[in-house]
Amino acid sequence: MEKKGFFKRKRDEYLALDRLDRKRYVTDGILNNALYILMVIFIIYTAIRNKNFLSPSSIANMLMLAAVSLPMALGIGGCIVLTGTDLSAGRVFGLAAGMSAAFLQNRAATKLIFEHLPSTTGGWIIAVMLMVMVAGAVIGLVNGFFVAKFSLHPFIVTLATQLITYGIILMFFQINGNGGGPISNIASEFKNAIAGPAFKIAAWNVSIPWYVLFAVILVIVMWFIWNKTRFGKNMFAVGSNMEAAKVSGVNVFMTTMLVHTLAGAMYGFAGFVEAARLGSVTAATGLNNECDAIAACVIGGVSFVGGTGNIGGIVLGVFVLRIIFVALNMLGINPNLQYIIKGAIILAACSLDMRKYLVKK
Repeated sequence: MEKKGFFKRKRDEYLALDRLDRKRYVTDGILNNALYILMVIFIIYTAIRNKNFLSPSSIANMLMLAAVSLPMALGIGGCIVLTGTDLSAGRVFGLAAGMSAAFLQNRAATKLIFEHLPSTTGGWIIAVMLMVMVAGAVIGLVNGFFVAKFSLHPFIVTLATQLITYGIILMFFQINGNGGGPISNIASEFKNAIAGPAFKIAAWNVSIPWYVLFAVILVIVMWFIWNKTRFGKNMFAVGSNMEAAKVSGVNVFMTTMLVHTLAGAMYGFAGFVEAARLGSVTAATGLNNECDAIAACVIGGVSFVGGTGNIGGIVLGVFVLRIIFVALNMLGINPNLQYIIKGAIILAACSLDMRKYLVKK
């Protein structure tokens, strides 16, 4: 039997309906994809208004911004699949960035957070990366434990750990008389290893940094975990129907713990990359970053009703969101107004997602 393409299948579905159902079919299709349609229109409008929007350097910039955001979205996506969320993500990101900056300062600098540390060789850089990922994983483990053990809502648990983590950040930035100021003087070896050019696209005359390649590797790894491992199957089973998953022999407690732990490790890695990219970290680094990650996941089809989502959708959501933010800046939209637009995008995406669920139900 010949396998039909997407558009042929949709056409056949449409032709099989009567006139009234065809109208409803078209209306549902427009409403279900309204966010994407509006975003495409907005992108076209921006490209017309600003010729630099789709220039090679602008596209490369959007690619780099998306690569920085991807690890956090990949982590928080699993929490949403479990019908939860993670409000602590941004603060874990900030803590990881602060730790990375402090442990990888230029040893010749006059003002250091930690004075007696190894030189910033490749081995020490990897050790710090693992250290901040473990720190993130521990916070994720705490989140997962309280969600799974006491059946607390992830919103409450992660709100609590968000506040706790922020307190830790504030104390960390006071170490050795730093007084809460930025942590800078980051070693060039660290910046070059993460944010330095991996290769150059000669036709565009732009350099692509190493962290873009790291993001690609993470996407492949997370795709494999979600789609090819028992853990991934258990995650979707728990998200779809926890009671049915228990009856089927799924260890719900362990699955929930692992999802949150993996998410925390992803936030830690994202913060590690951000420290190298920025070159200076403050206590406010990571503030509200979880909002962008959640919005990207929902735009990419990860549903809050649970058990639905895929890595490709998350990647698409991250890219779409970054394109919109860059477009807003290029159009000269007031930065304060951009927060309103971000909130509206999240609200619209969640509303459309819930509408799809209610229609199916």
